[in-house]
Amino acid sequence: MATQALFIVLGAAGGLIVGSFIGALVQRWPRGQSVMQGRSRCDHCHQTLRARELVPLLSFVWLKGRCRSCLAPIAPNHLAAELAAALVGATAFAAAPPVTAMAGLLLGWGLVALALLDLEHFWLPDRLTLPLAGAGAVVSIAGLGIAFTDSLIGIAAGYGALALIGTLYKMLRRRAGIGGGDAKLLAAIGAWIGWQLLPFALLIASLIGLASVLLRRARNLPVAASDRLPLGAMLAVAAWGLWLLRRGIA
Repeated sequence: MATQALFIVLGAAGGLIVGSFIGALVQRWPRGQSVMQGRSRCDHCHQTLRARELVPLLSFVWLKGRCRSCLAPIAPNHLAAELAAALVGATAFAAAPPVTAMAGLLLGWGLVALALLDLEHFWLPDRLTLPLAGAGAVVSIAGLGIAFTDSLIGIAAGYGALALIGTLYKMLRRRAGIGGGDAKLLAAIGAWIGWQLLPFALLIASLIGLASVLLRRARNLPVAASDRLPLGAMLAVAAWGLWLLRRGIA
């Protein structure tokens, strides 16, 4: 028990560090800026950040969520990325043995990045979804996940299901309703949780979407049939919950 508690703490701490990187990625990548090169700077005044301003979570609290130079608010997705990645790190080690948990972190942290990119930019890049699908298949071959056959069927079923729904929607409504990135993300999810749980992933994501619409109505915000919802982000939340559930049952 003490060993597991230590791994949970380490997973959360590692998640804060990875989340800091994810936050920078979400801000820079869509702008065509490199995440790996250059010093960290304020998104508003471009002042170079000092080391003590780059400590995950603690720096945000110390700075009260604002740049020390221009006092502009720090983008909330930085904090969201750190907290979400820390939660993923902690729950992975709570639900699975250390080696399996470390493999699962590839899924969890990848989902965090994709969810935030979808929430912020409605973008699910192939450079994240496709490697995530491949990683799920490799983890299955290594014996750290589901059966390899289930992983392969999950990839095909995940992509095929949303691609078919998207095609039918476009035929009926004469406009795109589901992006290709969503189908590739569901394929990646299928590689990790198997084809059997894909209907539940879609159901949970749909319920999250319904809840978000009801919340907007409750706050008297406008809701229209043409409003876009970040399906990828909702699928990411559902997928991580189902991965944890599957690990807990296994």
